[in-house]
Amino acid sequence: MRRIIILGIIAFGLAWAGSAQAFCWWNCNSAKTKYPIVLAHGAAGFDELFGVVEYRYGIPSALRSKGATVFVTQVSQFNSTEVRGEQLLAQVETIVAITGSSKVNLIGHSHGGLDVRYVASVRPDLVASVTTVGTPHQGADLADFLSENFEDGSFSQAVLDFFAESLGTVIGLLSGSSNPQDGLAALESLSSAGVAAFNAAHPEALPASACGEGPASVNGVRYFSWSGTGVLTNVFDLSDPALGLTSLFYSESNDGLVGRCSSHLGDVIRDDYFQNHLDEVNQLFGLVSIFTSNPKTLYKNHASRLKRLGL
Repeated sequence: MRRIIILGIIAFGLAWAGSAQAFCWWNCNSAKTKYPIVLAHGAAGFDELFGVVEYRYGIPSALRSKGATVFVTQVSQFNSTEVRGEQLLAQVETIVAITGSSKVNLIGHSHGGLDVRYVASVRPDLVASVTTVGTPHQGADLADFLSENFEDGSFSQAVLDFFAESLGTVIGLLSGSSNPQDGLAALESLSSAGVAAFNAAHPEALPASACGEGPASVNGVRYFSWSGTGVLTNVFDLSDPALGLTSLFYSESNDGLVGRCSSHLGDVIRDDYFQNHLDEVNQLFGLVSIFTSNPKTLYKNHASRLKRLGL
Protein backbone atom coordinates (compact mmCIF):
# COMPACT_ATOMS: atom_id res chain seq x y z
CA MET A 1 0.00 0.00 0.00
CA ARG A 2 2.82 2.35 0.91
CA ARG A 3 4.44 1.69 -2.47
CA ILE A 4 1.21 2.56 -4.28
CA ILE A 5 0.94 5.84 -2.37
CA ILE A 6 4.55 6.75 -3.21
CA LEU A 7 4.02 5.94 -6.89
CA GLY A 8 0.87 8.03 -6.83
CA ILE A 9 2.73 10.99 -5.37
CA ILE A 10 5.48 10.67 -8.01
CA ALA A 11 2.91 10.44 -10.81
CA PHE A 12 1.11 13.51 -9.49
CA GLY A 13 4.41 15.38 -9.29
CA LEU A 14 5.30 14.51 -12.87
CA ALA A 15 1.87 15.54 -14.09
CA TRP A 16 2.14 18.81 -12.20
CA ALA A 17 5.62 19.49 -13.59
CA GLY A 18 4.37 18.93 -17.13
CA SER A 19 1.36 21.19 -16.78
CA ALA A 20 2.52 23.84 -14.33
CA GLN A 21 3.59 26.32 -16.97
CA ALA A 22 0.19 26.15 -18.63
CA PHE A 23 -1.80 26.25 -15.37
CA CYS A 24 -3.83 29.33 -14.58
CA TRP A 25 -5.61 30.46 -11.44
CA TRP A 26 -7.12 33.77 -12.55
CA ASN A 27 -8.09 35.72 -15.66
CA CYS A 28 -7.36 32.63 -17.73
CA ASN A 29 -8.78 33.90 -21.03
CA SER A 30 -7.09 37.31 -21.08
CA ALA A 31 -4.91 36.28 -24.05
CA LYS A 32 -7.61 34.36 -25.93
CA THR A 33 -7.43 36.17 -29.24
CA LYS A 34 -9.97 35.71 -32.01
CA TYR A 35 -7.28 34.45 -34.38
CA PRO A 36 -4.39 32.07 -33.57
CA ILE A 37 -1.02 33.53 -32.65
CA VAL A 38 1.83 32.39 -34.89
CA LEU A 39 5.39 32.89 -33.66
CA ALA A 40 8.29 33.27 -36.13
CA HIS A 41 11.96 33.03 -35.12
CA GLY A 42 14.99 35.04 -36.15
CA ALA A 43 18.30 34.08 -37.72
CA ALA A 44 19.83 30.95 -36.17
CA GLY A 45 16.45 30.34 -34.58
CA PHE A 46 14.27 27.28 -34.11
CA ASP A 47 10.99 26.15 -32.65
CA GLU A 48 12.39 23.81 -29.98
CA LEU A 49 15.81 22.22 -29.53
CA PHE A 50 15.62 18.53 -28.63
CA GLY A 51 11.87 19.06 -28.35
CA VAL A 52 12.45 20.82 -25.02
CA VAL A 53 14.26 24.18 -25.25
CA GLU A 54 11.99 26.82 -26.76
CA TYR A 55 13.32 29.69 -28.89
CA ARG A 56 10.98 31.98 -26.96
CA TYR A 57 11.78 30.48 -23.59
CA GLY A 58 8.54 29.89 -21.69
CA ILE A 59 6.57 32.35 -23.81
CA PRO A 60 4.31 29.96 -25.79
CA SER A 61 3.21 28.21 -22.60
CA ALA A 62 2.70 31.56 -20.86
CA LEU A 63 0.39 32.65 -23.68
CA ARG A 64 -1.47 29.34 -23.66
CA SER A 65 -1.97 29.60 -19.91
CA LYS A 66 -4.01 32.73 -20.60
CA GLY A 67 -6.18 31.11 -23.26
CA ALA A 68 -4.22 31.84 -26.45
CA THR A 69 -4.00 29.39 -29.32
CA VAL A 70 -0.31 29.43 -30.24
CA PHE A 71 1.63 27.93 -33.13
CA VAL A 72 5.43 27.96 -33.26
CA THR A 73 6.91 27.87 -36.75
CA GLN A 74 10.32 27.02 -38.12
CA VAL A 75 12.06 28.21 -41.28
CA SER A 76 15.65 28.16 -42.57
CA GLN A 77 18.00 29.39 -39.87
CA PHE A 78 20.00 31.33 -42.47
CA ASN A 79 18.47 32.36 -45.79
CA SER A 80 16.94 35.32 -47.59
CA THR A 81 13.80 36.95 -46.27
CA GLU A 82 11.93 35.86 -49.38
CA VAL A 83 12.87 32.19 -48.96
CA ARG A 84 12.10 32.24 -45.25
CA GLY A 85 8.90 34.19 -45.91
CA GLU A 86 7.64 31.60 -48.39
CA GLN A 87 8.41 28.83 -45.90
CA LEU A 88 6.47 30.72 -43.24
CA LEU A 89 3.57 31.37 -45.61
CA ALA A 90 3.23 27.64 -46.29
CA GLN A 91 2.94 27.03 -42.54
CA VAL A 92 0.41 29.82 -42.13
CA GLU A 93 -1.72 28.30 -44.88
CA THR A 94 -1.57 24.96 -43.04
CA ILE A 95 -2.50 26.57 -39.72
CA VAL A 96 -5.49 28.31 -41.29
CA ALA A 97 -6.59 25.04 -42.85
CA ILE A 98 -6.36 22.92 -39.71
CA THR A 99 -7.88 25.49 -37.33
CA GLY A 100 -10.64 26.73 -39.60
CA SER A 101 -9.60 30.28 -38.74
CA SER A 102 -9.61 32.74 -41.61
CA LYS A 103 -6.56 34.65 -40.36
CA VAL A 104 -3.65 34.58 -37.92
CA ASN A 105 -1.79 37.04 -35.70
CA LEU A 106 1.88 36.98 -36.69
CA ILE A 107 4.65 37.81 -34.21
CA GLY A 108 8.22 37.79 -35.51
CA HIS A 109 11.49 38.34 -33.66
CA SER A 110 14.60 39.73 -35.36
CA HIS A 111 14.81 38.40 -38.95
CA GLY A 112 11.46 36.75 -38.27
CA GLY A 113 9.92 40.22 -38.23
CA LEU A 114 10.86 40.64 -41.89
CA ASP A 115 9.43 37.19 -42.61
CA VAL A 116 6.04 38.06 -41.12
CA ARG A 117 6.02 41.34 -43.05
CA TYR A 118 6.57 39.35 -46.24
CA VAL A 119 3.63 37.05 -45.50
CA ALA A 120 1.34 39.98 -44.69
CA SER A 121 2.42 41.78 -47.85
CA VAL A 122 1.79 38.91 -50.26
CA ARG A 123 -1.24 37.41 -48.46
CA PRO A 124 -2.91 40.13 -46.36
CA ASP A 125 -6.14 38.13 -46.50
CA LEU A 126 -4.55 35.56 -44.17
CA VAL A 127 -3.20 38.04 -41.61
CA ALA A 128 -5.06 39.91 -38.87
CA SER A 129 -1.99 41.55 -37.34
CA VAL A 130 1.78 41.76 -37.64
CA THR A 131 3.98 42.38 -34.61
CA THR A 132 7.75 42.64 -34.85
CA VAL A 133 10.12 42.44 -31.90
CA GLY A 134 13.70 43.65 -32.26
CA THR A 135 13.56 43.61 -36.07
CA PRO A 136 15.97 45.67 -38.25
CA HIS A 137 13.46 47.33 -40.58
CA GLN A 138 16.19 49.68 -41.82
CA GLY A 139 18.98 47.11 -41.71
CA ALA A 140 21.51 46.11 -39.06
CA ASP A 141 24.86 47.90 -38.67
CA LEU A 142 26.63 44.64 -37.84
CA ALA A 143 25.39 43.09 -41.09
CA ASP A 144 26.68 46.15 -42.95
CA PHE A 145 30.11 45.79 -41.33
CA LEU A 146 30.34 42.12 -42.27
CA SER A 147 29.14 42.79 -45.82
CA GLU A 148 31.65 45.59 -46.33
CA ASN A 149 34.63 43.74 -44.87
CA PHE A 150 34.24 40.35 -46.52
CA GLU A 151 34.84 40.78 -50.25
CA ASP A 152 32.76 38.81 -52.73
CA GLY A 153 34.45 35.52 -53.55
CA SER A 154 37.11 35.93 -50.87
CA PHE A 155 38.30 33.11 -48.64
CA SER A 156 37.04 34.92 -45.54
CA GLN A 157 33.59 35.28 -47.08
CA ALA A 158 33.56 31.57 -47.93
CA VAL A 159 34.49 30.73 -44.33
CA LEU A 160 31.73 32.98 -43.00
CA ASP A 161 29.19 31.39 -45.33
CA PHE A 162 30.34 27.87 -44.44
CA PHE A 163 30.11 28.61 -40.72
CA ALA A 164 26.60 30.08 -41.01
CA GLU A 165 25.30 27.27 -43.18
CA SER A 166 26.87 24.60 -40.97
CA LEU A 167 25.45 26.20 -37.84
CA GLY A 168 22.03 26.46 -39.47
CA THR A 169 22.14 22.82 -40.52
CA VAL A 170 23.08 21.67 -37.01
CA ILE A 171 20.37 23.78 -35.38
CA GLY A 172 17.89 22.45 -37.92
CA LEU A 173 18.83 18.86 -37.16
CA LEU A 174 18.60 19.43 -33.41
CA SER A 175 15.14 20.92 -33.87
CA GLY A 176 13.89 18.35 -36.38
CA SER A 177 14.03 20.26 -39.67
CA SER A 178 16.12 20.20 -42.83
CA ASN A 179 15.44 23.55 -44.49
CA PRO A 180 18.03 24.87 -46.98
CA GLN A 181 20.68 27.25 -45.65
CA ASP A 182 22.32 30.25 -47.36
CA GLY A 183 24.45 32.36 -45.06
CA LEU A 184 25.31 35.04 -47.62
CA ALA A 185 21.67 35.49 -48.60
CA ALA A 186 20.79 35.96 -44.93
CA LEU A 187 23.55 38.54 -44.49
CA GLU A 188 22.39 40.45 -47.56
CA SER A 189 18.79 40.39 -46.35
CA LEU A 190 19.78 41.97 -43.03
CA SER A 191 22.11 44.64 -44.47
CA SER A 192 20.89 48.19 -45.02
CA ALA A 193 20.97 47.73 -48.80
CA GLY A 194 19.16 44.41 -48.62
CA VAL A 195 16.45 45.71 -46.32
CA ALA A 196 16.04 48.83 -48.49
CA ALA A 197 15.33 46.60 -51.49
CA PHE A 198 12.90 44.55 -49.40
CA ASN A 199 11.17 47.71 -48.15
CA ALA A 200 10.72 48.95 -51.72
CA ALA A 201 8.84 45.76 -52.56
CA HIS A 202 6.99 45.48 -49.24
CA PRO A 203 6.53 48.98 -47.80
CA GLU A 204 3.52 48.32 -45.56
CA ALA A 205 3.53 50.18 -42.20
CA LEU A 206 7.02 51.65 -42.57
CA PRO A 207 7.61 55.05 -40.89
CA ALA A 208 7.63 58.02 -43.26
CA SER A 209 10.33 59.74 -41.20
CA ALA A 210 13.44 58.55 -39.41
CA CYS A 211 12.56 57.01 -36.05
CA GLY A 212 8.88 57.78 -36.57
CA GLU A 213 5.84 55.53 -36.51
CA GLY A 214 4.21 53.94 -39.51
CA PRO A 215 0.51 53.50 -40.31
CA ALA A 216 -1.24 51.37 -37.70
CA SER A 217 -3.29 49.57 -40.33
CA VAL A 218 -2.55 48.70 -43.97
CA ASN A 219 -4.66 46.49 -46.23
CA GLY A 220 -6.76 45.46 -43.25
CA VAL A 221 -3.71 44.30 -41.26
CA ARG A 222 -2.79 45.90 -37.92
CA TYR A 223 0.94 46.56 -37.40
CA PHE A 224 2.86 46.79 -34.11
CA SER A 225 6.48 46.76 -32.98
CA TRP A 226 8.57 46.87 -29.84
CA SER A 227 12.25 46.51 -28.96
CA GLY A 228 14.86 47.03 -26.28
CA THR A 229 17.93 49.17 -25.72
CA GLY A 230 19.52 47.24 -22.89
CA VAL A 231 22.69 45.25 -23.53
CA LEU A 232 24.26 44.06 -20.27
CA THR A 233 21.10 43.20 -18.37
CA ASN A 234 21.92 40.18 -16.19
CA VAL A 235 25.35 39.33 -14.77
CA PHE A 236 24.53 35.62 -14.87
CA ASP A 237 23.62 35.59 -18.58
CA LEU A 238 26.61 34.31 -20.55
CA SER A 239 25.33 35.85 -23.80
CA ASP A 240 25.44 39.42 -22.49
CA PRO A 241 29.19 40.02 -23.04
CA ALA A 242 28.90 38.98 -26.70
CA LEU A 243 26.00 41.38 -27.21
CA GLY A 244 28.02 44.03 -25.44
CA LEU A 245 30.68 43.65 -28.13
CA THR A 246 28.26 43.66 -31.06
CA SER A 247 26.53 46.75 -29.66
CA LEU A 248 29.74 48.71 -30.35
CA PHE A 249 29.05 48.54 -34.10
CA TYR A 250 25.98 50.77 -33.68
CA SER A 251 25.84 54.55 -33.57
CA GLU A 252 22.40 54.63 -31.92
CA SER A 253 21.06 52.96 -28.80
CA ASN A 254 20.41 49.30 -29.54
CA ASP A 255 19.70 45.86 -28.12
CA GLY A 256 23.09 44.50 -29.16
CA LEU A 257 22.03 43.59 -32.70
CA VAL A 258 19.26 46.00 -33.76
CA GLY A 259 19.16 49.78 -33.49
CA ARG A 260 16.28 51.48 -31.68
CA CYS A 261 14.97 53.48 -34.64
CA SER A 262 15.53 50.60 -37.06
CA SER A 263 13.06 48.54 -35.02
CA HIS A 264 10.14 50.88 -35.72
CA LEU A 265 7.13 49.60 -37.67
CA GLY A 266 3.49 50.57 -37.51
CA ASP A 267 2.27 51.33 -33.98
CA VAL A 268 5.43 51.44 -31.86
CA ILE A 269 4.45 50.07 -28.46
CA ARG A 270 7.85 50.92 -26.98
CA ASP A 271 11.43 50.99 -28.24
CA ASP A 272 13.51 51.23 -25.08
CA TYR A 273 12.77 48.29 -22.82
CA PHE A 274 15.81 47.37 -20.73
CA GLN A 275 16.24 44.20 -22.75
CA ASN A 276 18.87 42.99 -25.17
CA HIS A 277 18.25 41.02 -28.35
CA LEU A 278 18.01 37.67 -26.58
CA ASP A 279 16.07 39.04 -23.61
CA GLU A 280 13.32 39.91 -26.09
CA VAL A 281 12.64 36.17 -26.39
CA ASN A 282 13.40 35.45 -22.71
CA GLN A 283 16.85 33.98 -23.37
CA LEU A 284 19.16 32.72 -22.13
CA PHE A 285 16.84 30.49 -20.13
CA GLY A 286 14.89 33.34 -18.58
CA LEU A 287 17.97 35.21 -17.31
CA VAL A 288 16.71 38.73 -17.95
CA SER A 289 16.72 41.97 -16.01
CA ILE A 290 14.51 42.13 -12.93
CA PHE A 291 14.26 45.90 -13.35
CA THR A 292 12.00 45.94 -16.40
CA SER A 293 8.91 44.19 -17.71
CA ASN A 294 9.38 40.44 -18.03
CA PRO A 295 9.32 39.26 -21.67
CA LYS A 296 6.54 36.77 -20.92
CA THR A 297 4.46 39.60 -19.48
CA LEU A 298 5.00 41.70 -22.61
CA TYR A 299 3.74 38.89 -24.84
CA LYS A 300 0.72 38.21 -22.63
CA ASN A 301 -0.12 41.91 -22.48
CA HIS A 302 0.16 42.16 -26.25
CA ALA A 303 -2.15 39.19 -26.73
CA SER A 304 -4.64 40.95 -24.46
CA ARG A 305 -4.23 44.05 -26.64
CA LEU A 306 -5.01 42.02 -29.76
CA LYS A 307 -8.03 40.51 -28.03
CA ARG A 308 -9.41 43.95 -27.11
CA LEU A 309 -9.05 44.97 -30.76
CA GLY A 310 -11.09 41.97 -31.84
CA LEU A 311 -8.09 40.26 -33.37
